[in-house]
Amino acid sequence: MTEPVDLGAAVAVLDNAQSVTVLCHVQPDADTIGSGLALAQVLHRRGVPVRVSFAEPAELPASMRSLPGIEFLVPAGAVPATVDVLVAVDCGSAGRLGSLRDRLDGARTTLVLDHHRSNTRFGMVNVIDESAESTAGLVARILDAWGEPIDRGVAHCLYAGLVTDTGSFKWARPGSHALAERLLATGIDGATITRTLMDTHPFGWLPMLSRVLATAQLERTAAGGAGLVYVFVRQADVNGVRSEEVESVVDIVRTTAEAQIAAVFKESRTESGHWTVSLRSHDAADGTPGVDVAGVAAALGGGGHRYAAGYSATGAPEPLIAALLAELGSPAGA
Repeated sequence: MTEPVDLGAAVAVLDNAQSVTVLCHVQPDADTIGSGLALAQVLHRRGVPVRVSFAEPAELPASMRSLPGIEFLVPAGAVPATVDVLVAVDCGSAGRLGSLRDRLDGARTTLVLDHHRSNTRFGMVNVIDESAESTAGLVARILDAWGEPIDRGVAHCLYAGLVTDTGSFKWARPGSHALAERLLATGIDGATITRTLMDTHPFGWLPMLSRVLATAQLERTAAGGAGLVYVFVRQADVNGVRSEEVESVVDIVRTTAEAQIAAVFKESRTESGHWTVSLRSHDAADGTPGVDVAGVAAALGGGGHRYAAGYSATGAPEPLIAALLAELGSPAGA
C-alpha cells in the first residue's frame, strides 16, 4: 500500500502561481514532455506566464514535435534563474534535470509531480503517486481536482505520456484504459499519436539495430538464475540516428526469453566513456515477481520503477558489466 496522494497540494501551488517554469528530465520521453506541455496549455489559458524546457539534448526528439503546446518550449539557456513556481515533471531526482537543476534554487516554490517509487522528494511540495502508470495520468487527476477541463490539445499530450509509459498498454494498471477512453473521447487520433511516437523510425534505425544487436550478450546465471541480456550502444553506432531510436533498443532487447532482466548501455554522443543505462525486468513464467531493478539502479546511483529503471555510469564496458552483475548477485562471466 502507498500513502494517499495529496492532489490538493499540487492544486494549491498551481492555482496561486504568478509565473511557472516546467522542467522535464534529460533525454526526454513523451511522458515528461506530454505532462509538461499539458500543464503549460492549462496555465496559459488561465493567463499565467509559462515556459517548458529540458537540459539535453539541444533539440526535442522529432517524434514529439507534433505535440500541442510546443510553442511553450524554450531552450535550456533561456530558462530564467528566478521564477515564482518551478514544476519538475516525471523526474525522480534533481539530477534528472541535468544542468537545469540549479534553477531549483531560484524558485519561490518548487513542485515535483512524479510516479517513480525511487523519487527523492527534492521539491518543497512533492506529489508522488507510485501507483500511477505515468506522470501524465497523475497530471490528469490533478487537473480534475483543480476543476480544469481536459480539452483536445491537453488530451493529446496526456495520451502521449500514457501510451508510451504503458508500452501501448502492455503495462496498463487499473484505470489506464478508462483514462485512455476519456482522452480519446475528446477527438484525438490515438492511432496516429501512437504510430508517430512508437512505430515510426528512419531507415538508419535498421543498420544501427543490426550492429548493436549483433553484440548482445547473455548471462544466464545473473540474479540467481533470472538471467541478464545486455548490449552496448557506442558513439559510433548512433551517428545520424535520433535519440528516440537509441532509446527504443531496450524494448527489443527485453524480449529475450532466456533473461528476465535487460540492460542497454548508451554512450554519450559528446563524452566518451559516459553512459546512461536502461534496465528492464519482468515476472517469471510461473508468476514469480521479477527482479526489482529500481533497487539495483538506486544502488548504482539511479532509480525508477520495479520493472523499469536506469542510472548513469562512467568507465569501460567490462567493469560496468561487472558492477551490474555484482549488484544482481552474479559474478562477471559466471
